[in-house]
Amino acid sequence: MAWVVLFCAGLVEVAWAVGLKYTAGFTRLWPSALTVAGGLVSFFLLAQAARTLPIGTAYAVWTGIGAVGTAVLGMVLFDEPRDWVRVGCIGLVVVGVIGLKLASPR
Repeated sequence: MAWVVLFCAGLVEVAWAVGLKYTAGFTRLWPSALTVAGGLVSFFLLAQAARTLPIGTAYAVWTGIGAVGTAVLGMVLFDEPRDWVRVGCIGLVVVGVIGLKLASPR
């Protein structure tokens, strides 16, 4: 169950990270409020998962999911670069997250 919670925490991290773009430097009220709320929910879920999982693994997987999801959505929503080096590096992060999951004792 901790892995499901951690995965959800990573998805919410993607949401608040992408939300930062819509806050316009925290000058827009509702996007800012939703982004801050998303950050709090994501941290809470990470803390719950870390009760069972090793903190190093939980944090690395959480940030990996967030980094990959945010980078992919940046390419899709904000027309960020899609060159092969960038995509390859995102793939390396995915491999790292999968490796941590497979190497985890739980």
